[in-house]
Amino acid sequence: MKRLLYAASLFLSLVPCAFAAPPATFTEAKVVAKQKVYLDQASSAQGDLYCGCKWTWVGKSGGRIDPGSCGLEARKQQNRAERTEWEHIVPAWTFGHQRQCWQNGGREACVDKDPVFRAMEADLFNLYPAVGEVNGDRSNFNYGMVSGVPAQYGQCPTKVDFVQKAAEPRDAVKGLVARTTFYMFDRYQLSMSRQQQQLLMAWNKQYPVTEWEKVRDRRIAAVMGHSNPFVTGERSWTPGYKPAGAASSVASNAPSPAPARAAAQGAVLGNRNSHIYHLANGCPGYTQVAAKNQVPFDSEAQALAAGYRKAGNCR
Repeated sequence: MKRLLYAASLFLSLVPCAFAAPPATFTEAKVVAKQKVYLDQASSAQGDLYCGCKWTWVGKSGGRIDPGSCGLEARKQQNRAERTEWEHIVPAWTFGHQRQCWQNGGREACVDKDPVFRAMEADLFNLYPAVGEVNGDRSNFNYGMVSGVPAQYGQCPTKVDFVQKAAEPRDAVKGLVARTTFYMFDRYQLSMSRQQQQLLMAWNKQYPVTEWEKVRDRRIAAVMGHSNPFVTGERSWTPGYKPAGAASSVASNAPSPAPARAAAQGAVLGNRNSHIYHLANGCPGYTQVAAKNQVPFDSEAQALAAGYRKAGNCR
């Protein structure tokens, strides 16, 4: 009986319960992704997105790569190769350039003024821990087949063609990145080139949904409130596919990064630039923190532990 109870408690600890709402900002999404999606993946066989490396969690959402677990060698940036970063499988540059806000001020303007962009930037389906240097080298390049490029990161199989501006991920995740890309372009009604569609359709067919991908989908769905239909099989991307879209509902239902949302999480709101935190009651600056700089905390103790200090003008 004790063994059964222990197994049940362990299982429940690994299965995330549903959040009240999806994460409202990229910063919040990284923390939620660690806690609710990749909580037990740092030492798993799947490893990080591009190299299959294991890592050790550091801080609220960061990680330190174990290069020996995957034969990783830095190409140029040793410090960046030693840490995990959160890769947008569909780059923010890609979906941002299809929003008017980007034309009016780039990513900063989109974060401040466009709820759909914020939803895309914080969409958990599009996030995956990756070796920092490879993430940086991939930049905003499309995925593609890379030939004639020798190994760049030791035994890490991902390759980046800086001339053709293309990145070819390792085989183990080609299906996952294809279905994630389909999801993002479908949900947010983005335009994809025919060449890109053909490549991703081929990867989707060649590399079927894995058990881990199904688990990942269920964990994310528990937070986001919906699955990736290209993982569950509810939808299939075919030649001439027309995105069904949910952008209008995303805009109206997107969680707000404003102080009202932070209040539900403990009424403590930090400013990532100043490392000062404000309370909903008694701190005039609580309503003045820009959306892009908001860091919600569950308590003052948590804010203090993260290195923040209380605003001096709080009553």
